[in-house]
Amino acid sequence: LGRMKPVIVVHGGAGRIFKEREEGCRAGTVRAALRGYGVLKRGGSAIDAVEEAVQSMEDDPHFNAGCGSVLNEKGEVEMDAIIMDGKTLDSGAVSAVKCIENPIKLARLVMEKTKHMLLTDQGAHLFAQAMGIPEVPGEKLITERSRERWKKNLEPDSNPGEFQKDLGTVGAVAIDSEGNVACATSTGGLSNKLIGRVGDTACIGSGGYADNHSGATSTTGHGESIMKVVLARLILYHMEQGMSPEVAADTALDYMKTRVGGLGGVIVVNKAGQWAARFSTKQMAWATVKDDELRYGIYAGEEHVKSLGDALASGGL
Repeated sequence: LGRMKPVIVVHGGAGRIFKEREEGCRAGTVRAALRGYGVLKRGGSAIDAVEEAVQSMEDDPHFNAGCGSVLNEKGEVEMDAIIMDGKTLDSGAVSAVKCIENPIKLARLVMEKTKHMLLTDQGAHLFAQAMGIPEVPGEKLITERSRERWKKNLEPDSNPGEFQKDLGTVGAVAIDSEGNVACATSTGGLSNKLIGRVGDTACIGSGGYADNHSGATSTTGHGESIMKVVLARLILYHMEQGMSPEVAADTALDYMKTRVGGLGGVIVVNKAGQWAARFSTKQMAWATVKDDELRYGIYAGEEHVKSLGDALASGGL
């Protein structure tokens, strides 16, 4: 059997990335891609690689996932995450979870330790306890920036929609040397959302989908729009019809925009190891490593290329 060349692609969210946060978002996505690729280079599985990459971004306060998540209407962090294995179509997800640092780890445990695919809120909390996942005070996940934004959105003349443009869901897709694909996506959701609001991230086929027969994708953007068109599965459907990852991504994003007026971004890898990072928003932080070459960008048409050696020597960027 010909060994696949492993590939990882990550995104740090689609939307508008404020100037002062650009460097941090770039560095954080690059760091995540390098960490995920490290797993693949050591012969690790795609599922381990995407979990590692997403965990790296959950721990980075620049992103709206894990620490740094936006706050709901009550000023609390409620997070969603999903992971999926393209070999078996097994998937695990959690929604509206509080007080844990890495929802993606919990999603992985749902996939591996239960017969279920999605646990929510209180049930997810009990399961986390049973699995020995340490609880952290909710405050520990709240950054100054998230609190500031929450307050701004509470003002009577505010338009939370304005701020939603800076979304920051995180995700990763990978193919390993065995040719297995996987995806992972994690988010804090929408700023000032209703308590209990769950977006596309935790929904299989919307926030992510992975199938060895076609490929894997992770999405970001306006959750309700993504759910309406089941964006992740739609992209894979287009690839099954023979489209390249790039054309499939653009076609699906274009459909979401024309049909429901929704903007977003996606990362894709197909079963042959071809990848794409595409978005209809102003920006999306993304990074990929393939053939020991790192590529990354934030703006449309922007693509920096570095050898893996150079990237690792400079600690990423």
